[in-house]
Formats: sequence, C-alpha cells, structure tokens
Amino acid sequence: MKLTLFIAICVFVSTVGMAQNKYGSKTGTINFEASVPSFEEVKAVNENVSAILNADNGEFVSLALVKGFRFKVALMEEHFNENYIESSKFPKAIFKGKLQDFDFSEVSETNSEYILKGTITIHGVTEPFETSVKIKKVNEKIELQTEFGLNPDKFNIKIPKIVSNKIANEVFVKAIYSLSN
Repeated sequence: MKLTLFIAICVFVSTVGMAQNKYGSKTGTINFEASVPSFEEVKAVNENVSAILNADNGEFVSLALVKGFRFKVALMEEHFNENYIESSKFPKAIFKGKLQDFDFSEVSETNSEYILKGTITIHGVTEPFETSVKIKKVNEKIELQTEFGLNPDKFNIKIPKIVSNKIANEVFVKAIYSLSN
C-alpha cells in the first residue's frame, strides 16, 4: 500500500513538473548608463545574464553577476565593483516577479506589452519593482525586452561627493533576453 502511494506521488510530482512550460537563457543582456552631459561616459554591459520565464503562469526570474558588467574604461569598472556596488560583498543582482495578466497563447511575432511586478535586489537591498515589458516570438524563442530607471540611493549605493556631479541620479537600464524552451 505504501509503495503504491509512493509511486503515485512520484508520478504526480513528475507530471506536474513536466507540465510547466519554461523558457530560459544564460546569455541575456543588461546595459546601463549613468552618464551626465560634458563628462566621461558611465556605461556598462553584461551579456551573461540568466533568466527563466514560466510560460504557464508568467513568473519571471533574472540573475546577473555584478562582476559581469564591462566598462570601456578599466578603472571605472574597478571603482564600480570595489567602491560603489561592492561586488565581492554583493555579487548578484536578482529580479523575481510575475507578468500581470499573462497569456502565453497570445504571444506572437509582434510585440505584446505586459506589466512585470516583483522585487529587485541590488547591493543587498530588496525593493518592490514594476516595469513595462515587451514580449514576442522570434522563431522558436521568446524575446523579452524592458527599459527602466533605477535610483542608486534606494539600494544604499553611495556615490562620493567628488564624482557625484559626473554620475546621473537615475541609472537608465535596458534588458534583453532571448529565451529558449
């Protein structure tokens, strides 16, 4: 009896696990810019961002290793990692959330727009987060794009006074994911 029940539970759990329609990537891209006119460009890109979209319920998760951001100027990258974001202490930036009113059957070759609500964790601080997201099918993949602004102060990222006028108060972020099933 116990063996039969155990087998039934195993079959049920594996069926539920297989029923989930997940799309993922380890090569998402996040660009950010905090440049101010008349000063040196403050811009970086990370092309190794992981993400998973559960197409059954719209849950979305993204993880970026902070040391993966690359700047044109090596010294700027060093200051970013050591002084501002403290990447050895806070190595990951994480978003967890859900696409509101998401219906995978409505995703097509043209962009559909959804609201993505959840939390974002940067520099050890987790904040509620909401942004608009564009989603479309490209061949057998799902392309997800978003653009938004972040305020470093909300994440306890301190910008020294000596350079504060050279860095924007709001950081412009653009994320692009090409997710495979």
